[in-house]
Amino acid sequence: MEDQARLHAIVRGVVQGVNFRYTTRREAQRLSLVGWVRNRPDGTVEVTAEGPRPQLEQLLDFLHRGPPMARVTAVEATWQPAGGEFTTFEIIG
Repeated sequence: MEDQARLHAIVRGVVQGVNFRYTTRREAQRLSLVGWVRNRPDGTVEVTAEGPRPQLEQLLDFLHRGPPMARVTAVEATWQPAGGEFTTFEIIG
């Protein structure tokens, strides 16, 4: 699993109520990533994804854009070793 990594991101801006979670899940599944996405009470969207670093970089690029109705103002991303506990990519919370 040495080629696997974990991306954790907080996405700020107009990112709730604009299909952000659903399009993030679709993009993650397209990239064969596992993990989750959820809305947070402060109006941000939180993402944890695991998989090969190149695919995670593609997901991060998507998070900077989001779906058409979203207006992303900032993405705080951190990288960690993959934990291996996920089997799918889900919308939680």
